[in-house]
This record gives sequence, structure tokens and C-alpha cells, in this order.
Amino acid sequence: MKNSLHKIFLTFALVAVGLPAMAQEFKVGVVNLDRIFREANSAKAAQTKLEQEFNKREKELTESGSQLKAASDKFEREAPTLAETARGARQRQLVEQDREFQRKRREFQEDLNTRKNEELQIVIERANKVVKALAESEKYDLILQESVYVSPKHDITDKVIKALNAAR
Repeated sequence: MKNSLHKIFLTFALVAVGLPAMAQEFKVGVVNLDRIFREANSAKAAQTKLEQEFNKREKELTESGSQLKAASDKFEREAPTLAETARGARQRQLVEQDREFQRKRREFQEDLNTRKNEELQIVIERANKVVKALAESEKYDLILQESVYVSPKHDITDKVIKALNAAR
């Protein structure tokens, strides 16, 4: 019995000694990357750069699509009056044009996605440097980038955006 009381007393003493250490504040921050992509000047500049880079190709694709649609509509109107061989030749030609259009559209989308990922990666790297500097200067223990819910007191996205915009 005396041994049991001694163990209980020792446990309470250890807990009491550990309480001040546990009472230290654990500082957490959360960053919303979507907001950074929408609001940071560097992200906006990247978006503008991509639009300028791909605008011409997008217009050409749109024009090609319109021409293909017009040719298809014309074929539909004229098909009943065309000879069988002419109808087959024009149909094959339209199928080939459509195949070429789809290939160009896929290439455009792949190129756009690749460049978008490259530009976003640059923004993420800059944001991560800012977040690390902020964590060190304001003594954060943990900074998260993804969360389901964040209390506004832990959201440091505005600070990160301001620092990113000031760095440019």
C-alpha cells in the first residue's frame, strides 16, 4: 500500500512538473494556396504571361473549329444532292480535318497545362520561401497549406500575399 501511494505521488509530481512545459503556446498558421494563386501579384503576372503566350494559338484553334463546323454544315446541306463518290470523298476529307483539329486541340491543352504548372510551381516556390521566413520570424511551430476548416486567427494567407507582393 505504501508503495502504491509512493507511485501515485511520484506520478502527480511528474505531471505537475510537465504542466508548465505543456502550457507553452503551440503556434499554428494556415495558408490558402488558392487565394495566393488568385490574389498575389506574381500569380496574376503568371496568368497574364500565359494568356499572352497562348492567345494566338487559341484564336487559331477557335477559327479552325468554326471553319470545320461551317464545312460540316455545308456538307450536311449538300450531301443529298452529291454523287456517291463525291459525298464519300468530302466525308473522308471532313473526318481527316476533324482528326487534325482534335490533335491540335489536344496539343494546345497539353502545352497550356504544362506551362501553367511551370508558372504555378514558380509561384509556389516563392510562397514557400515567404512562408518559411514568416515562420522563422514570427516563431510558428507549424504552418499548413491544406485544411478543411481554419479559424481566422490561424489564417496567415494575407501576410503571405503582402510579403509576396512586397518582394516583387
